[in-house]
Order: sequence, then C-alpha cells, then structure tokens
Amino acid sequence: MEISRRNFIQATSAVGAMTALHSIATPITTQGVKPNVLFLAVDDLNDWLGCLKGHPQAKTPNLDRLLRSSTNFINAHCPVPVCGPSRNAILTGMRPSTTGWYTNRELGMKNLPEIAEQVLGDIPTLPQHFKNNGYHTMVVGKITHHGLYDYRKDKQWSELAPKWVLKGEDRKFLERGQGYGDYGENDHKYYPFPAEGSQTFPMFGKKGLSLCAGPLDRDDIANGGIMPDEMFAQWAVDKLGQDYDKPFFLGCGFVRPHVPYTAPREYFEMFPLDEVILPEYLENDMDDIPLYGKLMTYGFINGGDHAAVKAIGLKFQKELIQGYLACVAFVDDQIGKVISALENSKHKDNTIVVIWGDHGQSLGEHTSWRKMTLWEESTRVPLAIRLPMQSEGQETQQAVNLLDLYPTLTELCNLPHVQSNEGISLKPLINNPKFERKFPSITTWGYKNHAVRDEQYRYIRYRDGSEELYDHKTDPHEHYNLADKPEHLQTKISLANWIPQNQVLPTGMADFSKGDWLEATKVRWESEGIPEHLK
Repeated sequence: MEISRRNFIQATSAVGAMTALHSIATPITTQGVKPNVLFLAVDDLNDWLGCLKGHPQAKTPNLDRLLRSSTNFINAHCPVPVCGPSRNAILTGMRPSTTGWYTNRELGMKNLPEIAEQVLGDIPTLPQHFKNNGYHTMVVGKITHHGLYDYRKDKQWSELAPKWVLKGEDRKFLERGQGYGDYGENDHKYYPFPAEGSQTFPMFGKKGLSLCAGPLDRDDIANGGIMPDEMFAQWAVDKLGQDYDKPFFLGCGFVRPHVPYTAPREYFEMFPLDEVILPEYLENDMDDIPLYGKLMTYGFINGGDHAAVKAIGLKFQKELIQGYLACVAFVDDQIGKVISALENSKHKDNTIVVIWGDHGQSLGEHTSWRKMTLWEESTRVPLAIRLPMQSEGQETQQAVNLLDLYPTLTELCNLPHVQSNEGISLKPLINNPKFERKFPSITTWGYKNHAVRDEQYRYIRYRDGSEELYDHKTDPHEHYNLADKPEHLQTKISLANWIPQNQVLPTGMADFSKGDWLEATKVRWESEGIPEHLK
C-alpha cells in the first residue's frame, strides 16, 4: 500500500522529533535558537569530487573535507537539470510543475518580477522567509539564474554584493565569446572564454560555442586578473569576519565549473592532457532510448553537440574533460577560502553550512555534453549539511532532492513552516542517516517529462508516454533500459505513482499546441531524419 504524501510528512516529523542525533556533537534544535546559515551554491557541479568518486582524477580536498564532516547526501538530485528553474524551485520550495518555470526561457521574460508575484502571491522565498524572521540576509555570486536575484530584491536580501560590470578596456574580454552572454550586468561572470576563443566556433559558428575549454594566464582575465569566483569568495570571507547583531543568512554562489571551462593555468597543469581519463562511453548507447531522450541529448550545435565534439577530434574531448576537472579544482579552492574563514571566525560554533550543486553535468556520457537530460549525470548533485560544532561526518544513501532544502533549513533554524513547500525536511536523515524515508526524488525537464529516483531505480517517463528504467545495483551508468521487461512492470507502476498529477503549462503559454523546443526539434527531424549518432 502506497503511503500518502501527507501521512509521510507527519510520520517523518514524528520520527525526527523522537530520534537522537547521530554523530552530532551539539544539537541545535533547542526552542528559540536561530543559528547562522552559510548557503554555498555551485553551478554545474556533478559528482566529480574525490569523496563522491565520480571521476578518478578529481582533486577536491576542501569539498572532501567539508562533505566528510557533514551529513553527506550521496544520492541527492536536482528538481530541474538546468540552473534557472532548479534554483527557483529550491528558493520557492515549489516544483516547476506547480510554478510553470520549467526552463531558463520562462525565467528570462522581461516581466518576470510581475510574473513571480502572480505565481507566488504571499508565499515567501527561502531568503525572504529568513529575512522576515529576523535574519540579516546577504548574497554574492550566482544564487538565482541572473546572479544575485531574479525578483524581490529588497524583500529577500538585506545586503547585496556590488555587481560586476565589464567597462572600458575590460570589454575586450567579451569579444572572445563572440558576444555570448553579453546581455546583462550580472551575466559577465561566465567570462572569460579561452584566450584563443572557443574551439567549436571556427567550424560550427556562434550557436553552442560555450562548449569549450582552455587555461588562462592572469592577463587573459578581466578585473586585473581576478576570476569572478575569486571575487565572490573574498566578499564572503570579508563578511564572515564581521560582527552582526542578529543571525545571518549568507548566500554565496560560484559559477565554475559552468562552461566555458576556463580557469587559471595552474589548475589545468594539475591534469596533464595526455593523462586525462575519459568517462565510460558505450557504443550504440542510444539504441534503446525513446525519441524524447534523444531530443534532450542533442544539444545546441547544429548537427548535435556529440557529432561536433567527435568531428573536432579526440584531443578536444580530452580538453573538455581536462577543463572541467580544472574548473572543479579551481572552485574547490574558492570554497576552501570561505570555509577556512568561517572556521577562523567567531561564528564557527553557531553556523550551519550547506553546500549544493544546482544540477549535474554530462561530459559525453549518453552522447550528451551538457546537462538538460533526465539521466543520472544530469540530475545527481553534491549536497551536504554541517551543523554547528558537528564533530563527525555521516552518509545517507536515501534519495533526496534539493527541493528539500527549504523545509530542512526552516526546521533546523526554528522558523515557521511554510505550507506551500513541496519538499520534505531532511532533519530525520540528519538525526539518523539510516532512516527509511520512502519518498523518492523527482526531477522534471520540460513540460510533462519526469525522472523518479529511489535507492535502486531510475524511472523516466516522457510526455508521449515512452519510458526508461534503470537498476543501479546492476547498471550504475544507466546503459540498459529495462522499461520493456515484463518483470519490472510493478516497479514502474510504483515509481510512476510519484509523478506530479497537477502540471501547469509553462509560463506564458495559454495552451501547448505549438509545443516547445523539443517539439520544434522533433518536427525538424521528421523532415531531415534523426542524426546518425543518435540512431
């Protein structure tokens, strides 16, 4: 018999109240205590960390140390496999099927602040809820799709870091991206591109040119040779050294390893190109993938990302892997600066640390070179929560979702519960990492496309009813689709029961008759044929 969501929430709350803290030195659940929160976000960070073993060459000593001293949710997944709607689901506590924010397109509308008020009404965002309840809220870097905020600037944040605008001589650094991203004063942080420009540009032009990599010397970088993430880290370090007359919520969002895969040269030198190990690829991996899965993995470059990467050559494949590893090592250093500043500050014994990646990233697996699919590489993310004075780390294998962060932090900080939250508090798992939660993770990409992930299986259902099913006990890389196997029918039915029943149309659509980007590509393939690498 399936447990209802309402009964499940009541059951987990009761267990959380009765279960003693496991491996936690000092409980912080005393009535009235409001600890500080250091809220660290990382863009496009998958499981390529030393402690998560996503890639054997990953070098992340600072993240490893943080995760190993926290509750490490090793089976955590994003609400949406792209940054804008994933972050807004986290910050609003609501699924895209509830808000209509499925892609970056809906969050790029000029009237988004007005749309947000219509969608949210009286519902507070996560930082707004903290500010409403006596917290000093601060933000630097990329927390929402457009950086510091997408809407409700003054309602959410007490203090914002200065915006970075490329001016004067620094404008030359935009030219290497052939105009990519030059559309907002908070978006230049994706720069710089490689000093020689994108590897894909000469052959394939502007579309999709962000898929590139290369080391940077300091004079290849704007702002006097300082990378944006280094600026963000320093601002957070400075804030952690200050005094506050109320508890604080400090959001710090790092951009790397988002494309373009560029970082200071010394990080590339950590991964010699001829020693780079490619991820596990499987020939004919698309043979048992439904049409909509193929549509999602196609990418942006004309002809498909994978076809472009292969056309440029094996060296380019290795350059992309090297670049991603270098960017992860670079951002690990920036996070290390912030954590060290906290641990050397007067706030160290009264601050919750949260670290999360907004979604995963593929590096050629399933012929995908971006996020934006419903497979493990796109949905799995690092997630860890360290309580004040926590002395030992712990791991939980229960499937969780970043949507769970809002109710978790609300409960840990003794703030009023927000009824509209669609996630489930992680406190029972912090109390007892072996607690059986029985609630899977749900990831949505585009209207009526969902993945359901529990401790063993991933079930995918696309809008046309086509399906995928993978057993992670026997197939951790999701190579063999079991959806058509009769012996797995009950598993599919059980997991499908968790797919949201009420799914609103994408923001700005009165109906779905014209479809979206997936339907547009589908129509094109009907006349041109499916690309060879996806057949």
